[in-house]
Amino acid sequence: SSVARLRFQPESGMKVVMTGRIGVYEPRGTYQLIGDSLEPAGLGELQRLFEELKNRLRDEGLFAPERKRPLPFLPRRIGLITSPSGAAILDFLRILYQHFPAAWVRLVPVRVQGDGAAGEIAAAIDRLQREDDPVDVIVLTRGGGSLEDLWAFNEETVARAIACCQVPLVSAVGHEVDYTIADFVADSRAQTPTHASELVVPDLEELRAAMEQ
Repeated sequence: SSVARLRFQPESGMKVVMTGRIGVYEPRGTYQLIGDSLEPAGLGELQRLFEELKNRLRDEGLFAPERKRPLPFLPRRIGLITSPSGAAILDFLRILYQHFPAAWVRLVPVRVQGDGAAGEIAAAIDRLQREDDPVDVIVLTRGGGSLEDLWAFNEETVARAIACCQVPLVSAVGHEVDYTIADFVADSRAQTPTHASELVVPDLEELRAAMEQ
């Protein structure tokens, strides 16, 4: 019933950590590890995986400037993909409604870290562009965190979903210093969730002043 963590390097050369239970085969007195989870070993390994995927997708042209689409000047419907309980949604909506109180937001709640998060994010992107009344722009956001915390946004399934998206998409993941694969593939990158709201709608007061002038 003991829990064990075993670090080893399989033939692929990638170092991994397996977590599981130790079992004993009594007739022979041999021990075995019954694995429950497998993950890359350490930040260095995650960084290596990040760079490998980044280079591969860049070589495919997914980061090319000519793929980037302009954001609509005044979107009628805004799709928001994030955790409903995180600080990012509050920061985004607060500034959004300060600048443009008439904004209409369609929230698709997802997990933004942990097992299954990348799949939920990719499915949400696909869902928003396939609805009967699709949104005009999509904002993908979460607050800051460690490399492990942000890892869902470095998954290839999320990158492919963004690349295939027919709606302009803004990636606003983490803080100003945080970069994810999603940032490179998206049409626009916002430094923070607050910055994302400033990108997708104009400031109504500034707009009124410009019209009067």
